[in-house]
Amino acid sequence: MIDILSKWTIILFGIFFICVGLLMLFNPKKANDILRKAGSTNFINYAEITTRIIPAVGLILSADNSKYPDIFKIFGWFMLLTSLVLYFVPRQLHHNFSLKAADILKPIYFQLISPFAFLIGTWLIYSVI
Repeated sequence: MIDILSKWTIILFGIFFICVGLLMLFNPKKANDILRKAGSTNFINYAEITTRIIPAVGLILSADNSKYPDIFKIFGWFMLLTSLVLYFVPRQLHHNFSLKAADILKPIYFQLISPFAFLIGTWLIYSVI
């Protein structure tokens, strides 16, 4: 049961990446606006961090049944540990970082990196089917 649930978590995570890639490609201004909101309120901050934990655990639990178990374990643990660290980082620091990143990442850059989101999403799905 856990295997099936973690596999579907990774498939949904891959679909999420593909959708983010579409957003970055076709509406980069909206993607930049979303980045600016990271950490802006307590709800957004902790919802974002908690939501990161779900695919992180999915990566860890599905690692042994994936085509790339070592990569899944490394990135799963990395995502999980950084998420746990972010719980203790002051929200305003997190928000200031997202604002600075949004200033650097102009909309054209979102369009340029969008193919990587497609590749990551496709690779995640391929790795568990």
